[in-house]
Amino acid sequence: MKTRVGLWIDHRKAIVVAVTDKGEQLGLVISKAEKQLRRGGDSPLKGRFEALQVPQDDRRQRSSTGHLGLYYDAVIACIGNAESILIFGPGEAKGEFKKYLKKKMPGARIAVVETVDKMTNGQIAAKVRQHFADNAQA
Repeated sequence: MKTRVGLWIDHRKAIVVAVTDKGEQLGLVISKAEKQLRRGGDSPLKGRFEALQVPQDDRRQRSSTGHLGLYYDAVIACIGNAESILIFGPGEAKGEFKKYLKKKMPGARIAVVETVDKMTNGQIAAKVRQHFADNAQA
């Protein structure tokens, strides 16, 4: 049974559409990674502001990278052993995921990586169906 997967992804969530001979299945993976890293500690306007009160940038970055790694692993688990993968989304996450996928699954067949705006679940499913229908005829 052929499984082709379309994946709309950003840093907050991934919508996975698996198209098989039996039909299609929609999945959702939610990220726990922060969208933008925030500084903690006191503000200069409220009182003392010392370097020791603010977490180091590299520690915060490692934490964010760890969360993204767990998120990308969950997305890879949803993809399984797909014959062809269409990756699309609005930001940088699609490129990051492509690199991560190539590192974790060197044999993964990535068909296309596209930049698209935010879409509804129905629009995502329709785009995936259309892409694989067009490529099946070619």
